[in-house]
Amino acid sequence: MEQVDNKDIKELGNVLLDISSLLMSCGATTNRIRITTDRIAESFGFNADMLITNRALTLSLSSENNEQSFSSLKRTSPHGVNYKIVSGISRMSWRVVQEQWNIGQIKQELDRLTSLPTYPRILVLALVALSGAAFCRIFGGSAFEMIVTFIATFTGMFIRQESAKMEFNPYLCIFFASLTASLISGAFRKIGFVGNMEHAFTASVLFLVPGVPLINSFSDLIDGNILNGMVRGVNGIVISFAIALGLLVAIIIYG
Repeated sequence: MEQVDNKDIKELGNVLLDISSLLMSCGATTNRIRITTDRIAESFGFNADMLITNRALTLSLSSENNEQSFSSLKRTSPHGVNYKIVSGISRMSWRVVQEQWNIGQIKQELDRLTSLPTYPRILVLALVALSGAAFCRIFGGSAFEMIVTFIATFTGMFIRQESAKMEFNPYLCIFFASLTASLISGAFRKIGFVGNMEHAFTASVLFLVPGVPLINSFSDLIDGNILNGMVRGVNGIVISFAIALGLLVAIIIYG
């Protein structure tokens, strides 16, 4: 078991806060954050107590004899989804226990995980659009409707990314994307190309459905993390409202 002195407990505490904040911002559940933090802290001989909220984390470390202690707070960054980092941190926590890593090794692994390359933007856009086209087919859409859904989803996702780069409110980004995708698919429906385009109009906004927030909300509620579960649930509801608002505006525009 790796032990730290009074000088290093602050460093360990800050590393644990960084890990917890990274997990929260990448879409981990509250229970996973707490378990991972406890696992690493215990490997260094400390007890960890955490208050986990949607916007901030509070961590207190104490040794078994209470001779050493640490307490600090850290704000979390905007939330997204990156399960590559979530799974990487989970594997790292087990290696910390089994291989008795020191704080420096943990920092190096965190740097490696955060520097991992992301998928090319064009690949993300293409695959998201392809998934929308596949949903359209599942709903019974024709080949032409699948093409329209692909174009609408591709453009909507692009608008969402661009508006996020311009630092618009996240819910406005969802609204812009929903409006753009529904306007494109609705245009073909309005003109009357090959049927009523109902399937394309419906499937073009499915890429915005807040699956991760709603699933995490349910998981947190089941695990007894009521506050975080309610916050994540409300977040999912507001996202759904933004999607519906974009569809509504498109319907009003096309009459």
